Formats: sequence, C-alpha cells, structure tokens
Amino acid sequence: MDTQFWKGKKVLVTGYEGFVGSWLCLFLLKAGAEVFGLDIKTHRKQTILSPDQLSRIKITKGSVENFRLVFDLIRTNKIEIVFHLAAKSIVGDCLKNPLRALKTNVSGTVNILESCRRAQCVKTVVIASSDKAYGEQKKLPYKEDMALCGNHPYDVSKSCSDLIAQMYYHTYGVPVVITRCGNIYGPGDFNFSRIVPDTIKSLIEKKQLIIRSDGKFTRDYIYIKDVIFGYIILAEKMEKLNLAGEVFNLSSERPISVLNLVKTIYTLSGEKSNYIITGEAKTEIKHQYLDATKIKKILGWNAKYDLSSGLKETIEWYKNVLSK
Repeated sequence: MDTQFWKGKKVLVTGYEGFVGSWLCLFLLKAGAEVFGLDIKTHRKQTILSPDQLSRIKITKGSVENFRLVFDLIRTNKIEIVFHLAAKSIVGDCLKNPLRALKTNVSGTVNILESCRRAQCVKTVVIASSDKAYGEQKKLPYKEDMALCGNHPYDVSKSCSDLIAQMYYHTYGVPVVITRCGNIYGPGDFNFSRIVPDTIKSLIEKKQLIIRSDGKFTRDYIYIKDVIFGYIILAEKMEKLNLAGEVFNLSSERPISVLNLVKTIYTLSGEKSNYIITGEAKTEIKHQYLDATKIKKILGWNAKYDLSSGLKETIEWYKNVLSK
C-alpha cells in the first residue's frame, strides 16, 4: 500500500460499516486518507472499527438510493476516489424482496456514477460487482470477457449494475473500474446467514449447522485482506496504467464445495462435524469460480492467503469475539 498516494486523499466509501467497507476504511485510515462514509446504518455495535477510528470518518447516514444526498456529498467535499460497496448482498433477502434489491443495487449504482459524472472532481471509481453477475455459465472458470446473464434477483442486480458502470465509462468517460469477487470471508462478517461465519458460530455454540444447499455447490472463497489489497492497488494504479473501463476478477482460484469447506472449518477448529443438509436452496448457481489471470498479469496481485491460513485467522477472531 502506497501511503504517499493515499495521504490526504478524499475518499468516499459507500457501505462503509459493512463487512468489506469497514476493512477498507481501516486500511485507508492507516494510510492517512481523508475518509468519508455513507451508510444506511451508522455507529453499529458489530464492527471491526474502533470508536476512535469511527470518529475519524466523516459520516453521512443515508442511502445510495437518494441521488441528491449522494451528489451533494461528492460535489461539496470534492471527493477524489469512490469505492462503491453499498448493496443488498444477501442472496436470500434479495429473493424475498426483489424490489428493494433492485432499487439499492441498480438505482444506487446509477446515482453514484451519475453524481461522479456531474461533479467532475472524481478521478477513480471502484465498483464492487460480483461473480454472480456472470449468472450460470457452462464454461468454467469465469473470465472477464464472458457475457453477463444473471437469472435471479441478486444475480440480475449485479449484472445490471456492472453493465451500467461500463456504460458510464464508454459513453461519458467516467473513470470507473469494476471488480468481480468470489465469496469473501474473514473476521468482521456479522451476517451469520453466510456459510463461513454461520459454521464457525454453530461450532462455537455447539449447535447443529444447517446447510441449505445439497452441499455440492462449488465456490471461490477469498480472504477479506486479499480483496482489500486488490481494491487498493486498483485505485493506486488506475490513472498510471489507464485502467478506466476495465473489469477484474479477484479470486484465490481454488474452488471448493460447500460441504468440503464446512468440513475444513470443523477440522481446523479441532471439532467434530455437526451439520444437516436440507437441499432447500433452489435458485442459487451450482458451480461458480473465477479466473484471476488478468489482475495477476497487469497488477501483479495474488491472493496471499490460502484457505487454511485465512480460515485459521477467521476462526480465532470469532472465538475471541463470540466468547464475549
């Protein structure tokens, strides 16, 4: 991380108190950036950010669905770099409430990009898309030049947002770069509907884990710090390497089935496996993982954490936090 690059930079992080956003803010604050945060929930009890760190973030409570709020925030503060992370990110919640998912994920992205276009002070926009934007493809692993074809609410919202970001670059020259990540895990994820924190919480509490799929679904799992390093290096090199309009997959490139992931967590914890498979997840993509050759070649980024080392850190963190 180039601290000279970040020192004094005015950076907006949408969804700054979320799992990924809080980690990004942590690194940006350490590098000396002037961090602005936008979120619908503020000063959460469940966050990795300390009260002192939160006090150093210029916080705005509100939604990316509010165009006037977003535009005024960017223009008034002369924001230079935007990380757009705010989204409805839980697949099940999006399935239950597609209207809310599309409003937040699609309209929110439009509001961010249109505000950047009009404000004319933003030099870099990093959009957090997802591997789900690809939809279900016959050929694996997914590469950046594949068509985006989501079929279900969350997937479609990401396909749309991704294409909209590309439109804003190609039509208006907005300096945007798009990231597509696999399943992100690590300390600080308090959404226990996700498989990694849910498994760890279940084993700590001596409860039976419920696996909603058939256990055979295959995914990428990428450690949070690797994702943050990817976001940061993209922003640092955006202008120098002329990356505007580009799309990058971030992946460990080591796909694993849900069941094998769960078994790995139990083994690393020294606990006996205790789970039940319900097979009730019907609208999720069965096999999905990414090719990260492009970001490795252009930026020299690599996932530094293998699954074992990342999970060990994660398990220890949850044991310390949940015991309190």
